Amino acid sequence: MDNLLHTILLMLEGTQVTLEIFCITLVLALPIGLLAALGRISSLKPVSLLMEFYVWVMRGTPLMLQLLFVYFALPMVGVKLPDIAAALLAFTLNYAAYFAEIFRAGIQSISRGQYEAAKTLGMTYPQTMRRIIIPQMIRHVLPPISNETINLVKDTSLIYILAMNDLLRVARTIVQREFDMTPFVIAAVFYLVMTFVLTWGFKKLEAHYAKYDE
Repeated sequence: MDNLLHTILLMLEGTQVTLEIFCITLVLALPIGLLAALGRISSLKPVSLLMEFYVWVMRGTPLMLQLLFVYFALPMVGVKLPDIAAALLAFTLNYAAYFAEIFRAGIQSISRGQYEAAKTLGMTYPQTMRRIIIPQMIRHVLPPISNETINLVKDTSLIYILAMNDLLRVARTIVQREFDMTPFVIAAVFYLVMTFVLTWGFKKLEAHYAKYDE
């Protein structure tokens, strides 16, 4: 019993690292993704092409490769980042690209008539986006954002390649040391709890915004 409790405590420490990567990535990637989406639909061709290239590269290459590039390749050109900063940079740039495409699709799903009505009222483009388009867009993008957020929880397990003591790495270390599969079961329960909480939270948000469609 004491051994099990000790294992759980060790894995809770790993979970703290996992949650830290998850939360900071989400906080950074959502606004960056929105800015990238606005850049994608910008009338300024260089900005639009640059954002399109960024999204293409980030979505077209594996997240693990991006992690390895940031961690091993950047130091070769004089950019040495701490482990957690390297992980956050790769995760943020990757997920911002996915969020950008979700936001872009959400913005473009809004009727052009909304823009014309706002223009008639004398609103500028930034005012139109902030007060009319983006609030409506949020309702449309919640389901895909929910899916990507749940994927982010699971993808945090990739940081084990950077030798960071996240949940999965701690579980694997204990299994290798004690030849006991219990830590993998506990890790699965931890991941399931995290995804359950996220799923529940997004369902509440979707129900909240659905009231405005009635």
